[in-house]
Amino acid sequence: MADYENILFSLEDGLATITLNRPESLNALSSGLKADLLHAVRRVGQKGSDARALLITGTGRAFCAGADLMEGNMGSADRDLGKSLIDDYHPILLELADLDVPVLSAVNGVAAGAGMSIAISADIVIAAHSAYFLQAFVNIGLVPDAGSTFLLPRLVGSARARAMMMLGERIPSDKALEWGLIYEVVDDDMIQLRAKELGHQLANGPTRALSGIRHLVSQSQKNNYAEQLQAEAGMQRQMGGTEDAIEGVMAFVQKRKADFKGK
Repeated sequence: MADYENILFSLEDGLATITLNRPESLNALSSGLKADLLHAVRRVGQKGSDARALLITGTGRAFCAGADLMEGNMGSADRDLGKSLIDDYHPILLELADLDVPVLSAVNGVAAGAGMSIAISADIVIAAHSAYFLQAFVNIGLVPDAGSTFLLPRLVGSARARAMMMLGERIPSDKALEWGLIYEVVDDDMIQLRAKELGHQLANGPTRALSGIRHLVSQSQKNNYAEQLQAEAGMQRQMGGTEDAIEGVMAFVQKRKADFKGK
């Protein structure tokens, strides 16, 4: 088990949990936190991992306030923010996208900038009543990054995405739910309990089918209708021979709860 300075990591009954743990800075993405997060995500995805689902959340008053603006040369004209994105952010986001297990994020407080991007890159996003979402980039003279310009228009539509990005205004969790940005809003004192409940439901599910769902939805962003039909057929061909699919059918016939093993 690796020890981390900037996150907490646990693996219990198939559910891996990554908790961003720099509460004094609202879990801002320092170089250390980004390195820890990348290592933990890769750990979840490595061959032989016992993880069957991943939950990402934060400690304290925030999920993640975005980039750590107090670190390094963020205020220097010589900074190369493009290089920082390519070197430090893109590997995390691409590793998350490529995982073969479902990803859940529990937004316990503010999710801003790249922190918001990480939150909404999950398959299922739940948020506390007091949480809010903020495309903060324009407020410091920058453009959205870390996947925001890809994810947001697909989740809430171009008009709302442009307004969020250009106005830099807070979107409370209730409005985020209304817009389709997130799945569910939960009382603040129940957010972690609900996250664990959903996380274990995913971890106890048919892991390969859940992986197939996340990859099919991703492919649908670029496929035309005919191509997506073929992608579904190919994926279903793979799923049909899995132990979980056989167990699922037998459980249905025998009128009992399926006992999925993730195989």
